[in-house]
Amino acid sequence: MKRTIYLVLTFIACAYLAKAEDGHELWLRGKSAASVQIQHSRKSSVLDIAINELKTGWLGKNEANIKFEFSQHASIKGDGFRLEQDKIIARTDLGILYGTYELLRRQYLGKTDDHFSSNPSYSRRILNHWDNLDGSVERGYAGQSIFWKNDQDLTISKADEALYQLYGRANASIGINGTVLNNVNASAKILTAPYLKKVQAIAGILRPYGLKVYLSVNFSSPVTIGKLKTADPLDPLVRKWWANKAKEIYQLIPDFGGFLVKANSEGQPGPQDFGRTHVDGANMMADAVSPFNGIVMWRAFVYQTSEQDRTKQAYTEFLRYDGKLKKNVILQVKNGPLDFQPREPFSALFGAMNQTPVMPEFQITQEYLGQSKQLAFLSTLWEECLNSDTYQKGKGSTVAVVTDGTQDKSTFTAIAGVANIGSDRNWTGHIFAQANWYAFGRLAWNNQLKSEDIADEWIRQTFLGVRENAKDQSFVKPVKKMMLESREAIVNYMMPLGLHHIFAEGHHYGPAPWFANTKIRADWTSVYYHKADLEGLGFNRSQSGSNAVAQYHEPLRSRFDDLNTCPEEYLLWFHHVPWTYRLRNGQDLWTALCYRYDTGVQQVRDFQKTWDKMHGLVDEERFMAVQSKLRIQSRDAQIWKDACLLYFQTFSKREIPFDIERPVHDLDALKTLSKSKSYE
Repeated sequence: MKRTIYLVLTFIACAYLAKAEDGHELWLRGKSAASVQIQHSRKSSVLDIAINELKTGWLGKNEANIKFEFSQHASIKGDGFRLEQDKIIARTDLGILYGTYELLRRQYLGKTDDHFSSNPSYSRRILNHWDNLDGSVERGYAGQSIFWKNDQDLTISKADEALYQLYGRANASIGINGTVLNNVNASAKILTAPYLKKVQAIAGILRPYGLKVYLSVNFSSPVTIGKLKTADPLDPLVRKWWANKAKEIYQLIPDFGGFLVKANSEGQPGPQDFGRTHVDGANMMADAVSPFNGIVMWRAFVYQTSEQDRTKQAYTEFLRYDGKLKKNVILQVKNGPLDFQPREPFSALFGAMNQTPVMPEFQITQEYLGQSKQLAFLSTLWEECLNSDTYQKGKGSTVAVVTDGTQDKSTFTAIAGVANIGSDRNWTGHIFAQANWYAFGRLAWNNQLKSEDIADEWIRQTFLGVRENAKDQSFVKPVKKMMLESREAIVNYMMPLGLHHIFAEGHHYGPAPWFANTKIRADWTSVYYHKADLEGLGFNRSQSGSNAVAQYHEPLRSRFDDLNTCPEEYLLWFHHVPWTYRLRNGQDLWTALCYRYDTGVQQVRDFQKTWDKMHGLVDEERFMAVQSKLRIQSRDAQIWKDACLLYFQTFSKREIPFDIERPVHDLDALKTLSKSKSYE
């Protein structure tokens, strides 16, 4: 009887422990009972966190004695740090905290070198939360906002406070030092007193973790909540209103970071509504926050109803303003010229602005990459962008170099990531989507890191116990391979060879290459981008087309312009290609397209096989959660393949190669399915 009770209790205990592995702890699972002593000459709330992290996570020799040492040594920049044997050396308290997390990470990963230095690539490393004040999250796939509940409840509970502390800890562990608390499609109410009081409270909780808070603001706020008759940025009363509002904010939050602005884009108000320019609007706001060392992040994501190629419009709009923006304005530019597609060439604006600081904007949330249902490790996408050579000042002017201050010796640098964080227990909806939050922080701190190394770090910290090196071949190697291939697999089964933006209307989840609603603007439809006809496929952006290639420096301009030298991953981005055109592997366009789609499907099926082999090597709850998501992804990949090939076949008039699996759906049924907001 006693043995039976013991077995039952053991089973319950094991079940409880398994349930605890629900992803809530992210990559911060390391705990230890080892003892460590810390020497420090000063006190602060930041250093208190560092001390606590060392005492609860120390994995080195027992009874170690770690010293916090402050130094103005030239090798340490900003909040950078240096690790030496038994010492964490930094200029600032935050440098000590970041060094602490690096030391613990290296212990967890079994890295034993005694000397290590690290400085941040960007001075401001910021998450953009597209959270609405009613609690919803635009392009959010992991539950409700963690900051906002509804328009009436502005309280912060003990549970909220604990969650914000975990959020702050996770960000500090990867070097993120800023957060925009609300959607770029901003409600003016965020600047009213009740909301600012809550922002003040959130800022107080996040401050010890090194996070400054920023706010997205609505350009028409002086009218909406200020009761002025205009929001004209050259109107003295408007300028005074923004100056007073900035003063009010900084009285509540002395270290407030500044404003993020989406203006004259997708219906958002802006200076052009009053006959003014983006420069007029940005500089007016910059003047308001300048006395408090605040900044303005002005988004370059602007396009109008126009005959001009949409991908050219941001460049055309902002190039003429180069050098005219105030010193505390930075232009926030999406990685590509369109809109966070699975693959785009880098935005030409990165290589165009010689006198204006530019910051990359990456999308961590997977709006166009399967949302929370599909595995897509986005570090490879961002690494591809950062390493792209703009040739702004000759070879070597990569996106990383022209944005991180290396090329122009600037210290006013920033990078932003659109957050994928929500109220779901695992924070991001998909366990593997946590890796994108992690990867963004690591690349923001060091834009030279390799995706392979970032994936390795995340896998070991997220799934393995301390130094479980025995699982290198059985777990780490196959899971890392799956992660590193995942984004390319999505490109293959969604939009290979440079196809782009052929998603279903509105929800951007499934395929709808047939979407051609004449009641809305053309550049919100799929047919605008793929231009399929009996002759071929693709958008002609060469000199004979929209001439978007002219926005790039040589030799890229000529390389993209020539069909025979254009990189094949951008072929249909820059050219309308005949169905019979031969690619470098000898296949004609139609055949190559068929094989790419099929390859994507097979890759996802291989991911399923890989993950199924991990059963028993990872806790049951997270294993089952990922397995379920991969089944959805495999089904969705088949839908993408069938929808696109069956639709484009109506133009190519060619057979699908017989050694490729046949479509399993009917085109008409898929057209009906695409109108649904959920494919489940």
